[in-house]
Amino acid sequence: MRDDVGDCMVMETHFHDLRRIVVDTAETGERLDRMLVAHCGDLSRSRLKALIEAGRVTADGRKIGEARYRVKSGETIVLDLPPPEPAEPEGENIPLAVIYEDEQIIVIDKPAGLVVHPGAGHWTGTLVNALIAHCGESLSGIGGVKRPGIVHRLDKDTSGLLVVAKTDAAHAALSAQFAAHGRDGRLIRKYAAIVWGVTDRMRGTVRTQLGRMDANRQKIGVLRTGGRVAITHYETIARGSDDIASLIQCSLETGRTHQIRVHMAHIGHPLLGDEAYGKGFASRASRLSAPAREALAGLARQALHAETLGFHHPTRGDKLEFNSPFPEDFRALAQSLHLIHGTDPNQTPLRR
Repeated sequence: MRDDVGDCMVMETHFHDLRRIVVDTAETGERLDRMLVAHCGDLSRSRLKALIEAGRVTADGRKIGEARYRVKSGETIVLDLPPPEPAEPEGENIPLAVIYEDEQIIVIDKPAGLVVHPGAGHWTGTLVNALIAHCGESLSGIGGVKRPGIVHRLDKDTSGLLVVAKTDAAHAALSAQFAAHGRDGRLIRKYAAIVWGVTDRMRGTVRTQLGRMDANRQKIGVLRTGGRVAITHYETIARGSDDIASLIQCSLETGRTHQIRVHMAHIGHPLLGDEAYGKGFASRASRLSAPAREALAGLARQALHAETLGFHHPTRGDKLEFNSPFPEDFRALAQSLHLIHGTDPNQTPLRR
């Protein structure tokens, strides 16, 4: 898209816009900030000065960090204008399933469909908005701001347990535990997943390097080089009739974006309902029984649930562990696939 703001050409992208200006002979020797004001009338001089000092302006490809820089005839000046910063999140009265709460932390059983943190496309209606309203004055502040301290996240469509810090001290202590990823014995994270097929072994470990895909930056992939080490331990808990699906439990040794979803797809057993990483298995739904097809349609998300979360209390030091039963949609799918008995999601699986 092109637009004219004075003599400034605007080239918009998905994330920001670039303002490109070729310096005229009559402008030779002009201060950079004054020249930009003349060309970009929608931006104040103070805003432009801040962008210059932030390294957002180049001259013939060289980064210019001083507003008093004198421009030269024929130079190409490019201003990289970032998107505006979002407003501070506001509290919203959103129901929460609180499992545990004290003056330092709060543990939530997050439903599928709830975004954890405000971001593009989800500036409101998030867990953070709900926590600001719920916790109120009990938030003493993270980094000087009264907001909850998010130390780990779940995908929007993953259900289950999350711990959130209410103070700086709790945030620092919990962050250290999550950074160790359980290697020091303090942190426990276990997920239940329903996957296509049956793994070759009852137990196994997937270790790869994960990173964003060049072709689609929204997706994570296994990389030959680069990326970050990701380690997932899995155990098969139950196998359904005809071995069409399995209930597995995954324990994380690292906490990468989409880690379980990518790892299970990588070994040929993507999660049921995972449109991003299991599209190639969508046709298998035709092999399901009518009740299972109905349950899968009712799930309308990846079959992943954060069922166990354990950690040491950030200030007292005692060990805490919480368990979340399968939510109704996950339980209905597991039962329709003959992976669990009856109506109790915590009963012994049908068979290993």
